[in-house]
Amino acid sequence: MDRKIIHVDMDAFFASVEQLDFPELRGKPVIVGGTSSRGVAATCSYEARKFGVHSAMPIFQAKKLCPNGIYVHGRHERYEEISREIFSLLSEITDDIVKVSIDEAYLDVTNLYLSAEYIGKYIKKKVKKETGLTVSVGISYNMFLAKLASDWDKPDGFFVIKKEDVPDILKPLSIMKIHGLGKKSAEKLNNIGIYTIEELLEYDKDVLTNLLGSMGEEIYNKIRGIDLRKVASHTERKSIGTEITFAEDTDVFDEISARAYKYLHEVNEMLLKKKMLAKTIVLKIKFEDFTQVTRSKSLEVYTDDEKNFKPLLKELLGKVEYKGKVRLLGITLANLISNREKQLEIFDIIGEEDGK
Repeated sequence: MDRKIIHVDMDAFFASVEQLDFPELRGKPVIVGGTSSRGVAATCSYEARKFGVHSAMPIFQAKKLCPNGIYVHGRHERYEEISREIFSLLSEITDDIVKVSIDEAYLDVTNLYLSAEYIGKYIKKKVKKETGLTVSVGISYNMFLAKLASDWDKPDGFFVIKKEDVPDILKPLSIMKIHGLGKKSAEKLNNIGIYTIEELLEYDKDVLTNLLGSMGEEIYNKIRGIDLRKVASHTERKSIGTEITFAEDTDVFDEISARAYKYLHEVNEMLLKKKMLAKTIVLKIKFEDFTQVTRSKSLEVYTDDEKNFKPLLKELLGKVEYKGKVRLLGITLANLISNREKQLEIFDIIGEEDGK
């Protein structure tokens, strides 16, 4: 039986939230990422994309392409709030869900009796009703094709790629549509005259492996509809964390410290929700010149109690040599085990003591 995989992608997420919260921005070219020329566009509305603006583009370049655009600082707390709401809706459908990023997820609905098409349309309708935002949904029998499908008719898209559609439906597409194929690899292929998937299909596995290394075989399989990756929501996690780029760089220690404790609280809430325990806290700080420091400290025991991590965080904050303004702050809890593992560990100890 073919799998039923759904890829959900929130349309121009940050910009869409801005347009949702501020109606005067609707229908206008909105670029999220800051107003200074040294910034980078985190995302932009579809109105801005018509001018050639795209995510990861320097703001100074975006302003040349779209001088009348509306440039706003990101509100990450608000984006995370909406994201949690949407992922909560998705988790009601199936446990087999993988969060790829703040605005993207895969769901495996193979074991649900409803069709993937019905579930996909339900997701779109439910998200729109509960949040006012649109999502694009792609459906297929593997992860590669489901992601490709979600990008087919954005925004507010809905597209299905069936087994019998492959590879013909892929042939006209640019090789840049192949998720996982980087810019440098694409340039290598362009250099030998390969620009479309149809052209790429003419080359055998050995040639692609020689050109692209181990990725060559993966690309060879993907464009032929073969992708055996699983939507593995129950894979072991080694860490849980968050990192935020400040809207404005700061060298005010009290502000940096307050943010750090706030993020610790958020990450600890994630730890509790996942029913995990942690042993190590990691502090990451990136400065205005993009230099970065990472510091970590471990407890002697596993815990999910936030108060146990606070003294460690205080110590880590005090160890950092602040050589300029801070632009990014990250908090991660690492060395994870599940609550159940800890319970089994305790029972094992009791058993050993009883056997003495």
